[in-house]
Order: sequence, then structure tokens, then C-alpha cells
Amino acid sequence: MQANEIENIELQYLSLKDYKELKEAMIESYSTMSDAYWKKHHIKKLIDIFPEGQVTIKVNGHIAGCALSIIVDYDQYEEGHTYKEITANYTFDTHNPKGDRLYGIDIFIKPEFRGLRLGRRLYDYRKELCEKLNLKGIAFGGRIPNYHLYAEKLTPKEYIQKVKHKEIHDPVLNFQVSNDFHPSKVLKGYLDGDKDSNEYAVLLEWDNIYYEKPNEKAAPMKTVVRLGLIQWQMRPYKDLDELLQQAEYFIDAVSGYRSDFALFPEFFNAPLMAENNHLSEPDAIRELAKHTEKIVQKFSELSISYNINIISGSMPEITQNGLFNVGYLCRRDGSVARYEKLHVTPDEAKVWGMQGGHELKTFDTDCGKIGILICYDSEFPELSRLLAEEGMDILFVPFLTDTQNGYSRVRHCAQARAIENECYVAIAGSVGNLPNVHNMDIQFAQSMVFTPCDFAFPSNGIKAEATPNTEMILIADVDLSLLRELNQFGSVRNLKDRRTDVFDLRKR
Repeated sequence: MQANEIENIELQYLSLKDYKELKEAMIESYSTMSDAYWKKHHIKKLIDIFPEGQVTIKVNGHIAGCALSIIVDYDQYEEGHTYKEITANYTFDTHNPKGDRLYGIDIFIKPEFRGLRLGRRLYDYRKELCEKLNLKGIAFGGRIPNYHLYAEKLTPKEYIQKVKHKEIHDPVLNFQVSNDFHPSKVLKGYLDGDKDSNEYAVLLEWDNIYYEKPNEKAAPMKTVVRLGLIQWQMRPYKDLDELLQQAEYFIDAVSGYRSDFALFPEFFNAPLMAENNHLSEPDAIRELAKHTEKIVQKFSELSISYNINIISGSMPEITQNGLFNVGYLCRRDGSVARYEKLHVTPDEAKVWGMQGGHELKTFDTDCGKIGILICYDSEFPELSRLLAEEGMDILFVPFLTDTQNGYSRVRHCAQARAIENECYVAIAGSVGNLPNVHNMDIQFAQSMVFTPCDFAFPSNGIKAEATPNTEMILIADVDLSLLRELNQFGSVRNLKDRRTDVFDLRKR
């Protein structure tokens, strides 16, 4: 399946009513192994004893993959075990809710859905579940299906070393290592009938660095969101494909750090106007608008394949009502939402004939409710206050400024928005020069993440900042639970203490 055929991706708890489709998916996924599927009573037992550990990933409503797991007392199995032993001869009586390690029983993606990085989502879910349950880590026996090709020449240990050094390709082991699992032991006779692996497996482990030894004190569960800001270098590109290749490079980079969001700057695609520099500015920007649909489609595909929510900055877009400055939120579940710049600058109106949009709204994501204001909009405090009243946790501001004084307006207004609305604000802009593009020749930017100013946050309200005028990415974690505490117990409470008996603010 191609990414552009995907309408929706959902991670769901496995239900017994899914069994018929699940069985067919397992048979298709394990085509080289006979009878390699779980019986219905096995699935029922897993769901009964540990429903959170059994999840499916569905694409357009159909099962694309599955992950099954139990919790074990790992001290009993760390030195060595077989698949029958860890599952108590497939009865799963080894499951212990008070154990210390999540053990992966099975994980697969159907062949037609491979290449979309859906397996990473299942691994990420296991990691998040491990953190949520405060377990020490994850373990499982990983097959090495290409080992039979080298068994006469290499021991399992030598084979694993060559796979790690990229001298041999093993699809299963490579994938697991790329998802931060490290080999700790070779397990002999692990899975009966696994001829491709010569019945060997690799004990793979992932350690939960957030594990805390249980104590009697109650502690709220934290919700941490990782932001990836792209400080984009304006440079010549020969065509749209080359620009998208650079965009994918950055998406790949921030996704590699397990970021939840990638934020691009306003008009990041402006270099493509160079090919129309012989036209007037209004005509050139309208030619640029012809690329917008393709960029949005590509970004939506990338959001799926890299498992990241992409905020596309902004691009010119022509509708039946005129020329607008708009952007798109491409969620990693395959859905796409549109946002508009409401306040165009005098220059945008005068040089390009651009108009302001009419819709202001928040967006629900898998990481909380967010708002997006494009550049100049951040300088109008009413907008972000209306978004805050709708429950916004993070405000994203893609911007483009040519001079330092223009940048300073956006930067200081954005920081004020974080304080007055008790939210996080992330701003991302472009740097460099475009001598062959009229009205877009110079850029000044320093991308930043702002926080409220209170004891739980940096004293200066700056969580992270990029190097000014340098192409780079900026990664920052923000804890949404701290916003809840601030709203209730902050030194000042800007949202709660508003004098609504004196003034009011509302959308028309």
C-alpha cells in the first residue's frame, strides 16, 4: 500500500472480535512458517490477563499489524530461556502483573503495509506502556531469519556482529536494533520449527531510563511532548523534488529523536520562486501557489511514514476568493487540517495582493490541543487568548522575518503569549539569502521554545533556543502536566484571574 492511499491509521486494543482477521494477517505475515498463528483461546487468554499489552494497528479500518506482550518477573529468565518456557507452554501463566519487565510475545506487520514504519509505532507503544507502568524495560527473543544462509560459516555471535556492523542484512534484527533494542544474549533452541534462524534467537532488551523504584509516595503521571523545530536555510533548489528531499531529510532527523511534532517556517518553499523571477511579484507568488497541493500531499505521506505530526509552516494558496497565506497540520494518523494567516502584513497585501483568512481554531492531536498562528498573527494577543480558552497547550508560530527588528517583534510577542496564556510557544523561522527572489532576498531568525515563567519552568521563560542565522534543528521536551499545575497552583494565574466582570473576549 502507498502512503497516499491511507485515510486513517489507528492504534487499538486487540479485541476478540478481531480474531478472524488477525489469524489471516498472521498466516500472511509468517508465510515461511507452517501453522504460525495463535489459536483463538490464546488470544482470549492474553486479552483477559493483560488487555493493555495486546494492540493492533489498523489502516483504513483493517488490521495492518499487531503486538502481543506479557509482564514477567525477569530475574527468572534473564540468564536464558526458550519461547515455551517464557510463555509457560503457551498458557501465559508466566504473566505477573507485579513483574518488572514487559516481554514481547509477538509483533508483526502484514507484507503489504511494510515500509510505512508502522512497526515503529508498535514498538513506541510498548515503550510508552513500559514507562506508564513503571517497568524496568522491555525484552523479547528476536528471530534472525537470514542466519540459515550463513550457519555453516558463522556462529550466531559472529553473525550478530556482522549484522550490527552492516556487513550482513537481517531484516528482523536490523529493525529491532534501529528501534533502540540492544542484543544481550544468544538463545539456543528458542523457537521450535524456526528453521530460518536455526532455532536461535537474540535476547533483545530496551531499558526504561525513567524507571523509578516503587515507593509509597503518590506521583502524577507526566505527559511529555517532544518538539522538533526546523530552522530552514533558504537556498536555491532546481525543482520541487529537490526541495522536498531536503524537507524529508529534516523530518527524518527530528523523527529519529522521537519528536512528536516537526515545525517548518513560514514560506519555507519561497526558493522555488527563483524560476519565476522574470515575472512580477504578484505573478511569481501565484506560480509558487501551484506547488502547495503537492507539498501538502507529500507532507501527509511523510507524517505517516515517519510517525510524526508535521506543521507545514505556510505557503501561498489560491482559492476562489483570492490569494491566502495558509498552512497544514499533517497528523501522523493520516488526517490533515488547514489553518490560515488572519493578519497579513502591509507588505504582503501591497506587493502580492494577499488577503487575510477568516478562521481561528485549535486542533486536537495525540499530544494535546494545539494552536497555530502564522508570524504577524502572534502580535495580536486576542488570537492566542481565544485559543487558550479552547484549551490550547502548545502554540506553534511559523514565521519569516527579513531584519532583526522584525524578528524581535515576533520573538517578544511569542514569549508574552506563553506567559499570559500559560502555554508553551514554539517559533521556527528561515535563515540565509535568496538574491534571485524579489521581495524575499534576506532572512533573519532564531528559533525558540518559550515557557511560562514560574518555579517549574526556566526562570527566563526560554526552554530551548537555536543558534541565530544558522541552519539546524532544535529539539525540546515540554511537560504538559506542568501546565495543569501552573493553572491551579501557579504564583500568578493569568487565565483564572481575568476580570471577566469588567471585560470579555469572544469570536464572531
